[in-house]
Amino acid sequence: MYVLAPSLLGADFKNLERDIKAVEEAGASWLHLDVMDGAFVPSISFGMPVIASLRNCSRMTFDVHMMVEEPGRYAEAVREAGADLICIHAEACRHLDSSIRRIRETGARVGVALNPATPISAIELVLPLVDMVLIMSVNPGFGGQSFIPYTLDKVRALRERIGLLGLNTDIQVDGGITLDNAGDVLRAGANIIVAGSAVFRGAAGDNTRKFLEIFRHMETR
Repeated sequence: MYVLAPSLLGADFKNLERDIKAVEEAGASWLHLDVMDGAFVPSISFGMPVIASLRNCSRMTFDVHMMVEEPGRYAEAVREAGADLICIHAEACRHLDSSIRRIRETGARVGVALNPATPISAIELVLPLVDMVLIMSVNPGFGGQSFIPYTLDKVRALRERIGLLGLNTDIQVDGGITLDNAGDVLRAGANIIVAGSAVFRGAAGDNTRKFLEIFRHMETR
């Protein structure tokens, strides 16, 4: 089953509750929340108080993408704020295994993210420990970037490796995804799509329904 996770960074921050309700009512079941610290990535976004306040207005799965240095130290606070899944970057952790286990101990699901140029071999040994792998298809830190084509090869290789290991790991792709290339990403092996500008630019509900129609078409092929 394919999942659309609209990225909050693409929403209108003056009307976050309105935009969240629009995508939820249109059928989105996940919400992607990017936490940035200005160190691991150049931008600063929002933190636990914002996540906690939004938790009260949505029943969607909160997929929190931690683009911060040493994210394991925030695991408990992010979980308490309302995260259902906490995704951390392999590149940001001195001890990735420990960070994964710390998140698992909070009761949250665990994801590990890879920047475009980071090979999937970097997470070979921890694949059995995570629920999801996020392949970044842009360099993280800014919305509105163009999709990097070679990341499709990473998705294909990761899907093959997950199959060989007999795992049931989700593959999420984030960055530059539009209605035009979403099908290519799914065919490569992803099952969770993150989209910000492509959802929230214009009528968020209508755009959400267009993505979900692509998903339904893929599932019936």
